[in-house]
Amino acid sequence: MSKIRVITDTDASLPPALAAAHGIVLVPINVHFGDKTFQTGVDINDAQLFERVDREGKLPTTSAPTPGQFAQAYETAFDDGAESVLCFCVSSEISATYKAAETAQELYPNRDITIVDSRTLSMGQGFMALAAAEAIAAGATKEEALATAQAVGDRTYLFGALATLKYLAMSGRVGYLTAGMANLLNIKPVLTVQDGKLELLERVRTKRKAWRRVIDCTIEALAGRPIERAGIIHSSAPEDAQVFEGEVRSVLDISTDIIVTEFTAGLSVHTGIGLVGLTVVAGS
Repeated sequence: MSKIRVITDTDASLPPALAAAHGIVLVPINVHFGDKTFQTGVDINDAQLFERVDREGKLPTTSAPTPGQFAQAYETAFDDGAESVLCFCVSSEISATYKAAETAQELYPNRDITIVDSRTLSMGQGFMALAAAEAIAAGATKEEALATAQAVGDRTYLFGALATLKYLAMSGRVGYLTAGMANLLNIKPVLTVQDGKLELLERVRTKRKAWRRVIDCTIEALAGRPIERAGIIHSSAPEDAQVFEGEVRSVLDISTDIIVTEFTAGLSVHTGIGLVGLTVVAGS
């Protein structure tokens, strides 16, 4: 086993099997329905999240992993023989996860632990963690793996299309009247990551036009560069993700496998069911 262990949180949207194959430890984001707490990827996924939301008629709250959860991940890594830990956290602009990881780090003053604020989320963060793990497996030092991951982060672009504003209305982020009119007019917001936050880019009529706009935004961001990696994210919409993948491949030249993965509950609760998005890493 490598002497350097990569850790990230479940907001990275990494499929658990893929993370395990690369030796990446996933620390779960917490989801709270009243006094009941669930851990993303452990006892709640996107489908279970929205089934419960629709049944109870209200959204849960989310919280960062506790320092104790991160400490457990560090302890496990060191017990398994790791000498160093490289931990990638969801953007500090949207979560206290980075702070929790730092607080846990203070419990190990004599250990080599590096905490990274990814300044992104979902597969943008996931591709950084994957790049670091692959570099380490190829013999890179921790510093080299970190530099590789940060370079990948700088070349990563994420765009997504919401299917409904219903859940944003439930959260209070938009009014119910606005959400109702948007749904009536079949308006689909297109999102992207800006300054470490998931931000509204524009509004597009119909789902298919929104999907095409996601692809067009990706093409614009690539600026002629090849695609090094690609991932499709969805929020409890596997059928839509499959159709969207076909549209992506029909337009973009992608020679690698496309990772298709859930947005994951810690993020999906903020966007609602039906989100479909595309994340790409541009070639260097």
